[in-house]
Amino acid sequence: MKIIAWNCNMAFRKKAEFILAYNPDIAVISECENPEKLKFADEIKTPTDILWYGTNPHKGLGVFSYGDFRFQLLDCHNPSFKNILPIAVTGGKIDFTLFAVWANNPEDKDGAYVTQVWKAINHYADLIQETKTILIGDFNSNTIWDKPRREGNHSTVVQTLESKQIFSTYHKYYNQIQGKEQHPTLYMYRHENKPYHLDYCFASNDFIEVLESVEIGSYKDWTMHSDHKPLIIKFNI
Repeated sequence: MKIIAWNCNMAFRKKAEFILAYNPDIAVISECENPEKLKFADEIKTPTDILWYGTNPHKGLGVFSYGDFRFQLLDCHNPSFKNILPIAVTGGKIDFTLFAVWANNPEDKDGAYVTQVWKAINHYADLIQETKTILIGDFNSNTIWDKPRREGNHSTVVQTLESKQIFSTYHKYYNQIQGKEQHPTLYMYRHENKPYHLDYCFASNDFIEVLESVEIGSYKDWTMHSDHKPLIIKFNI
């Protein structure tokens, strides 16, 4: 099972071919236009299922299946967290809960980015289980920006997930330390000298045990398309 997360920087209909070259089973696309505007070229593979959420028709969160997987936004979704979507994934070799993440809510005065994730993982605590759980997308956060007095910083998010045996696939695969990542997922303003790691796939330990590969797109290959690079995760399922 291959899952790709990418903040496409809008206009996914013009960029889908670059993601499809990696043959994803599921693609979680931040800053994606709504389905009514997704007019793919004839030669582009059509998704078998789409779940989209957002208030701006040009810039929401899209989840795409390119196989047997089907998506259902769970009734417990709290719109206060906007683009952190609890989704039941069914139809494939394994059913699981997917949290598609684009941590971006300027309306929240407590914090627009990692605070959204912190609130969500506490709100959905009963749903976030030690098995069959994946959280993936643009978290807009990193330990380097921790504010010690803020309870819901990046490190506390990581620690809370780890207490449920849910781990970052990238950090497990490459044996990296939070805040000292060697592979950036964002180059701010597309400048090569402003690299950051902001995109993550956290997976429960049953997925970690079958983690096959983790890949992050290069600056050279992806900067013409977006300031973010795709995060490509493959599980041996």
